Amino acid sequence: DDTNHEVMDRVPDRILLGRAVNNVHIYVVDEHLTPVPLGAPGEIVFSGVCVGRGYVNDPERTRLAFLADPHRKGRRLYRSGDFGRWQPESKLEFLGRRDAQVKIRGFRIEIGEIENTLLRLPGVRDGAVVVAERADQSKYLVAFYSARQPLEADVLLERLSASLPEYMVPSAFHWRDSLPLTANGKIDRKTLTALAEELDVVEDDYSAPSTPTEQWLAAAWANVLGIPQDRIGRRDHFFDRGGTSLSAVKLAIALDRAVTLKDVTRRPVLADLAGLVDGRSERSSGLLQSLSESDRAQAGALLCFPHAGGNAVNFQPLARALPAGGLAVYAVELPGHDVAADSEPFAPIAEVVEQVVAEITRRGLTRILLWGHSSGTALAVETARQLQERGVDVQRVFLGAQLLGDATDRRAAITELTGRSNAEIVTELTGRSNAEIAAALSADSGYTGLGELDAQRAEHVGAAYRHDCVSAHRYFADALDAPPAVKLSAPVTVVVAADDPSTAEFPRRYLDWQLLAEHVDLHELADGGHYFLRTRPTEVAKAVLSAAEWPTSY
Repeated sequence: DDTNHEVMDRVPDRILLGRAVNNVHIYVVDEHLTPVPLGAPGEIVFSGVCVGRGYVNDPERTRLAFLADPHRKGRRLYRSGDFGRWQPESKLEFLGRRDAQVKIRGFRIEIGEIENTLLRLPGVRDGAVVVAERADQSKYLVAFYSARQPLEADVLLERLSASLPEYMVPSAFHWRDSLPLTANGKIDRKTLTALAEELDVVEDDYSAPSTPTEQWLAAAWANVLGIPQDRIGRRDHFFDRGGTSLSAVKLAIALDRAVTLKDVTRRPVLADLAGLVDGRSERSSGLLQSLSESDRAQAGALLCFPHAGGNAVNFQPLARALPAGGLAVYAVELPGHDVAADSEPFAPIAEVVEQVVAEITRRGLTRILLWGHSSGTALAVETARQLQERGVDVQRVFLGAQLLGDATDRRAAITELTGRSNAEIVTELTGRSNAEIAAALSADSGYTGLGELDAQRAEHVGAAYRHDCVSAHRYFADALDAPPAVKLSAPVTVVVAADDPSTAEFPRRYLDWQLLAEHVDLHELADGGHYFLRTRPTEVAKAVLSAAEWPTSY
């Protein structure tokens, strides 16, 4: 049973299991038993002399837990059911049990990771996080903690948000002098779960929807977001209440196109959206969708291009993470990508860039920052090139989750429609229909909730994904075969997450972008996966502000 060894000379701030003992091998793996990157959470499995023969008189449990070691021929490994991650000093951190892993709003969450972060906060003596369920069966996280006295909820929220992605931050925090325990001395989670569902967490500044349109919208929000209608206020923000790009699509569909995805993006506050519906005087037009309070901020403008099959809403978390009154944030809603709107054809890169440049000029935007994510990097690079030719001040180009690669691989991807290292997901798309592509995407973290759309709209997302991937591959393959005579003068920052398999070769390949730009640097996130704009928006915002020479202490 002895597998790890850790020497402690003080009270630890996290549960460290230490280094493996001799003749024991420890992996932290994903569901396919593939080792995850350093710092990424996964299941702890063991190989070596510590592995027994199985469970006595329980062949089924033995079959599931004791497997052949794919990394050491002739050895067996044991799946512990524990979750953990490797620390940089080669020590193993325990995060919790596999049966404590839950799925909320499409995200897989390790409760232990949230609790470990909560316990490290100053003043917290003990803590537990439970999953509560509303009457409509939607789930949310609630944190209980013990301390000498109650702590400010806003402080707890801010500190957890600095370490955890938004979807792992509890919706409410409740103080107790001590947490209830079971007869075995463990935290009584059943009691806490029941208590969480009884507690009233309605905000003091709640203002009920007052007009018929506000009440109609509130009913639609309640259905889409899984929140009781009497808990939705007229000043509520759709995305702050848990809305995502796909739930915004579902809202537009539920309202029978009385609003579009662009409307929800530009007017996410319920009362504002109701005013738009009532007045119809400010229907958004063009491709640039404003995501910030100010359209003409003095700090400049950040223009964002989404990943394949994505939309402008993908950049809402980043826009919210940036301080108000700073950068004006715009995201591009690509033609044909709004599945809740009337049918519209997809557009080639040249046409999209031409319209975006025209809108930038018409709005008088200056000090431009561009962000392209994955396949959207092709649009960002070409937009920067066009703006440069027109003498527009492009301060920096951010290329997220994408490496330049080589022309051969990109040509092969175009011909075979194969998701390789430069596509959003690693999956074989050869010969698949749009419906089959959509089915593959629905299992990917960047397309959470896709399976909830009807077949026709899901197929449309698959078609958009195919179009965007092929367009980006073709653009970069052409550039690799015939590099431009004039490189981008604006500095380029390549932003990657260390645990994103699609950019695993970034340490030696990020400088490939020097083929297209004079100055290239790297910003590495510790984790966050391929869609780190959603999972690590605060870290991305700090990277953007640093490059824009804007204060990051907010």
